[in-house]
Amino acid sequence: MSLLTVAGAVAVVGILVPPADRLVADDVPAGAATGSAVPTEPATASPTASPTPSAAPPPVLRLAGPVPSSGPGTFTYARGRGEVLGRAGTLRTYRVALERGTDEDLDEFAAKVDAALADRRSWIGSGQLRLQRVPDNAGHDFTVYLVTAGTARRMCAESGVDIRVDGKPYTSCRGSGRVILNLDRWRLSVPHFVRAKVPLETYRSYVVNHEVGHELGHRHERCPRDGRPAPVMMQQTLFLNGCKANPWPYLDGKRYAGPPL
Repeated sequence: MSLLTVAGAVAVVGILVPPADRLVADDVPAGAATGSAVPTEPATASPTASPTPSAAPPPVLRLAGPVPSSGPGTFTYARGRGEVLGRAGTLRTYRVALERGTDEDLDEFAAKVDAALADRRSWIGSGQLRLQRVPDNAGHDFTVYLVTAGTARRMCAESGVDIRVDGKPYTSCRGSGRVILNLDRWRLSVPHFVRAKVPLETYRSYVVNHEVGHELGHRHERCPRDGRPAPVMMQQTLFLNGCKANPWPYLDGKRYAGPPL
């Protein structure tokens, strides 16, 4: 009496770890082997290599391309009303404005400002402050502007702040009711952050929280000691002085500050 041997088909599925913005799955079927009336060697599955995770893309440290150095000094304002950020406390409202001709996306800029202020490590971490973005035609406490370096110099000078370094408008500033962010810094960060491979998004969160911190009444602080996080009210745009870049005023649920400058 003859014996019929059948080797089953084997399917091998390989999964590739995708980039963060999408999921990719590849199915790779293996060929099937069949037997005959004559006994044969059993079919064996080919060894399958372990899936290799894709390397995470390096962080963006600065953006390429030219940055407009001056603009018309006129603005467009983010529309709509954002969520109330924070659990309790005084409500402070803000507008978000973009100088025309900056080649930036207003909605994207507003979203990044909102995200920096919504983080539990931001100023709302005190539990005594709430923040909310409002449209242009609503009452507001302050405005967050993104402007070219030339416009930043003029607007800051109107508030008595000189933002020049080596004769060029370099930093951002705060004037009464105005948080003025320099487009050069928004796109290019600063050399010591780039050398330390600090992501551009970290610098952006820092500069929003630093200048809004001034609007909330906080003054400059110093590095507490080498190797520690830099206080958010330290002038990290100019130096780190042995501290590590840090965009947040609250760490581990507690206000993190340095000695007054």
